[in-house]
Amino acid sequence: MTTTHLLYLHGFRSSPQSAKARQMAAQVASQHPDVHWWCPQLPPSPRAAMALLSAGIADWPHGAMAVVGSSLGGYYASWVAQQTGCPSVLLNPAVHPARDLERYIGEQTAWHDPAEHFFFEPRFIDELRALDVSAVPAAARQLAVIAKGDEVLDWRDMVARYPQAQLRLLDGGDHALSDFDQHLPAIIEFLQLAPSLPLSTRSAP
Repeated sequence: MTTTHLLYLHGFRSSPQSAKARQMAAQVASQHPDVHWWCPQLPPSPRAAMALLSAGIADWPHGAMAVVGSSLGGYYASWVAQQTGCPSVLLNPAVHPARDLERYIGEQTAWHDPAEHFFFEPRFIDELRALDVSAVPAAARQLAVIAKGDEVLDWRDMVARYPQAQLRLLDGGDHALSDFDQHLPAIIEFLQLAPSLPLSTRSAP
């Protein structure tokens, strides 16, 4: 089954302006222009973020969609994949965000716009716990790209969390996957993105 609808989820304090999101958006736009791409700015509240996503993909064909998530977005992507039964790509995914983000309770700045501030509230920790789907088997195919050189998350935790996933384990690398362009071809192949249609077969505007 080819993918016609693709959802990309950024990480904590990140945005659709992240390097990986922009690289992937450009790849989809140039090579798979008929694929519906959505990379929303996620609110700080996990519950609100999932409400936004659920509404946004309500009309998507579950049999022809996929989700990609980076860091905290990978944790969210696992939840979305479980709800929809769609394939997922997990990029250095957060495994224990309820534990790891407790120390970030309080005022935070956006990574790509330090002038933008938000407050990470204590209740968000329980909201994160409510999204944990680690106790149930994966609902569909998974690809995990995990860097042993991740300076934020422990690669061993990530590998243990996704035993069923097709694994690309990098000897070095970093949390941001600075060499993301080198992994894009494998990710695109895994996602089975729909090829662009000949102009003659496209619907008239």
